[in-house]
Amino acid sequence: MSFQLQRYIEALEPGEVDFLLRKEEQERKTYYRIFSILMFMSFILPFAGAWVQAFEGAPHAFSPLRYFSAVFVLLFISGVSTSYSYKVNHRKLQLDIRDRTKTVDTIRITRKTYVGLKKTYHFYVDSRIKLSIEVSANDFERLNAGDEVSIEYTTHSQQYLGYF
Repeated sequence: MSFQLQRYIEALEPGEVDFLLRKEEQERKTYYRIFSILMFMSFILPFAGAWVQAFEGAPHAFSPLRYFSAVFVLLFISGVSTSYSYKVNHRKLQLDIRDRTKTVDTIRITRKTYVGLKKTYHFYVDSRIKLSIEVSANDFERLNAGDEVSIEYTTHSQQYLGYF
């Protein structure tokens, strides 16, 4: 007899939408801050390199062509890397907010673990989304290895939302 584990999509609850909106705003601010720092460094590093070359006695250390070429290369690299990271990671979060869906996946518990240092209870599960989930003490005592539990995560960015 074979058991088929279930996976289905349902609508996000209002609290989960609020969580995603806060996370999206925080990540957008982080991307802006990182790109600002990279842009600032793209102008400072070539200037500092020109000073190092000037102290070493290199002729034409402050060449405008060299400076603006280095600035252009650094701006290009930081712009491409930041925009790629933004599209790969942040875009999925925006799709979750737009679609307002979550995936509910039924999974099996493979192992139970108590972490004494943090005084927390964990189930190791056979999910492709999470290796382990933190659970309450009651659920830790009630469920055993081989039992099934359902987890919720956002459909596109696969942000873990909880279990039941």
